[in-house]
Amino acid sequence: MSDRVEELTITTQLSLAAIAPTLTALNRAEVMQSTLQIAAYCAENAANIDRQGAFPVEEFQRLAAAGLLAAPLAQTLGGLGFGIEAAATADLLTLLKQIGYGNLAVGRIYEGHVNALQLIQTLGTPEQIATYAADARDRHKIFGVWNAEAADGIKIMPLDNGRYRLEGSKTFASGCGYVDRPFVPGALPDGSWQLCIVPMDEVPTVSDPSWWQPAGMRATASYKVDFTGVELDETALIGKPGAYYRQPWLTSGVIRFAAVQLGGAEALFDATRRFLQQLNRTQDPYQEARLGTMAIALEGGNLWLKGATDRVAAYAPMFAGDPAKEQPEAATLVAYANMVRTAIEQICMDVMQLAERSVGTRGLLPPHPLERIIRDLTLYLRQPVFDASLASVGQHVLKRPELADALWSVDRFDQCL
Repeated sequence: MSDRVEELTITTQLSLAAIAPTLTALNRAEVMQSTLQIAAYCAENAANIDRQGAFPVEEFQRLAAAGLLAAPLAQTLGGLGFGIEAAATADLLTLLKQIGYGNLAVGRIYEGHVNALQLIQTLGTPEQIATYAADARDRHKIFGVWNAEAADGIKIMPLDNGRYRLEGSKTFASGCGYVDRPFVPGALPDGSWQLCIVPMDEVPTVSDPSWWQPAGMRATASYKVDFTGVELDETALIGKPGAYYRQPWLTSGVIRFAAVQLGGAEALFDATRRFLQQLNRTQDPYQEARLGTMAIALEGGNLWLKGATDRVAAYAPMFAGDPAKEQPEAATLVAYANMVRTAIEQICMDVMQLAERSVGTRGLLPPHPLERIIRDLTLYLRQPVFDASLASVGQHVLKRPELADALWSVDRFDQCL
């Protein structure tokens, strides 16, 4: 890693350790209330970190102090079960939406932290779970999932001494220089895909900040990182080869980033209303129609999140089920999650277009928050394999014999308990 990024990493770790005491128990109501306060700060500070090379340092210090780095851990590990206990799905999606409302860049990185801890608790050994839970809970390490890569992607090479050597790079490595424990999946010699966690504060890597020149989501520090030469113990390998792509765990998690995105759309809606109210344009029938359409769209997004919550909770006590057990309704849960993702993406796009028409050129000039939110949301919506996700819904329903109103019945998910 470059000297500059390495220096920032050390500073962040020291700051987190200084302000976030060891947490032995979390209070759900206090954490949810703290999230609202943190989201408000995120919105207030968003313009200050909307630049290349920036990172939401203060925001993550506050997240750590409030216990939100530990919240994705199971309650038995000192967390709140957000992301791993199905019954906590409603609270998790609400929390993610609130953070996304404050700043989509913060929401993107925090959602990756939740994703990583869910993977560890689902696929890791008891020893791995205990070790990494302590990292998040007691040492306030930030986790992430760096899966994207180009032609020079990651290879994981077994060595004679039982260790593994990495070769190659990852792209879109969000939180580079600040994420301490990213998942860095790579190909084993036989071509299978293996999950591993790299302790970024303990190994040398080389980051390329110049690779990240986006229009939006600038503060995510999503650089390209070269891991060539990094050596890991076998304990850093999480799950068996191919575990990352197992369903329904892979796809059902899309409801998390959809919640963050919907939060951004709600922020856009509120910013549009304030703009029109300040200019006294609230009596225009065309503006009324646009805002009414936006309100309907956002309520639809919240109903989609509720539908996802209900089905995840009914599916199994553990998010997406126990990987050691057969998952008879996996395809149905996957299809529903893809519907949620697709519907919320369209809702966000519709809200952006209506907001742009409502505020005109004046509202799209910086430093007005509308301009930044639209840039961030536009980039964040470009998640991979959109068409395949949509097609999978069609493939699923074409194979099912049920009538339309029974396809997604919560009762059918109860079979998985």
